[in-house]
Amino acid sequence: MKVSLFATCLVDMFQTNVGKATVELLEHLGCEVIFPKEQICCGQPAYNSGYVNEAKEAMKNMIKAFDGAEYVVCPSGSCAYMFREYEKVFVNDVEWASRAKQLAEKTYELTQFIVEVLDITDVGASFNGNVTYHMSCHMTRLLGVKSAPLMLLENVKGLTYTELPNKTTCCGFGGTFSVKMTPISEQMVDEKVQHIIETGATYLVGADEGCLMNIRGRAERLGAHIQVLHIAEILNSRKAEVHTSCQ
Repeated sequence: MKVSLFATCLVDMFQTNVGKATVELLEHLGCEVIFPKEQICCGQPAYNSGYVNEAKEAMKNMIKAFDGAEYVVCPSGSCAYMFREYEKVFVNDVEWASRAKQLAEKTYELTQFIVEVLDITDVGASFNGNVTYHMSCHMTRLLGVKSAPLMLLENVKGLTYTELPNKTTCCGFGGTFSVKMTPISEQMVDEKVQHIIETGATYLVGADEGCLMNIRGRAERLGAHIQVLHIAEILNSRKAEVHTSCQ
């Protein structure tokens, strides 16, 4: 099965280890991973900030970049969902709306793809550690991916899972929200970090790098001893622990 990887901006620029883990995991599961070099930003920051015309150019580029893909897999629920929005943007343009719909129908968040398309709930991972999981807003509420990440984590050998209090509460990132509404965002992420501490877990795991960067940064500022990992790193682990440069 051929899979085209949509890496996302944050993974490409700040957490390349997550991109590498995603590729290795998919290959381990029997997929041939293709990386279209024409891919850029999905346009979400511009679109959410009201710059629709500017966002359209990025969207058209992404549609063309993945035009011939069998499946598109993305290690981010937020960016994967953004492809679902494209058709609405091009509602008055029949050609681009049709192409946008085709892209959305073949695009999946990483854990969603593994469970729903590959029909796998045990990837053969091994990880010794107490883990709690952050449910990101776009992935949970808009993309509708809730159980897939947890099903995969439950089958990781050696992993102890502890549920996060108020697990569906936003971490305060929200893209530009954290910049425009900084005081509110800080209070929200402070609460999230406190809930993580309450679990006693050593590791906070999530599927959206934006949320993870936000939580990681705040935890470090507060002096909280929490190691933050993307779920791809856990699922790709064949050893006792995963160590990243951002702990």
